Amino acid sequence: MREWHAGLMDRADRWFERLPWHRGRSAGQQGEDTAARYLTRQGYRIVQRNFRTPRGEIDLIATNGGTLIFIEVKARTDDAKGTPAAAVDERKQARIRRAAEWYCARYRTQDRSVRFDVVAISGRGPSRRIELLKDAF
Repeated sequence: MREWHAGLMDRADRWFERLPWHRGRSAGQQGEDTAARYLTRQGYRIVQRNFRTPRGEIDLIATNGGTLIFIEVKARTDDAKGTPAAAVDERKQARIRRAAEWYCARYRTQDRSVRFDVVAISGRGPSRRIELLKDAF
């Protein structure tokens, strides 16, 4: 049953990506759309998208259970420049942490459990792979 459901959702994602207003979006925005739909199906609740602070940007902010999760989305059509997850290097991680600290101070969420995840999207179309790296850094 689960395999059927996953296949149906993959077809729905491909249908969504072919809509006229979706095609004009950048690859990064399309990757974030895909990641948000995937995470929602995994039980996450998306709180904010593209959250910008003076210290950096966070692609997605979500909650799952009592945990506040800061999510970096990396999408690549091929691995010629390396895997999507490898693109989240130490410098990028530090920038995300600083932005997350700013968010927690601004919204007074210091008492909540916090986690940093990465959603790595490889390929496109039917050969696309989505990998969720929980507690990535």
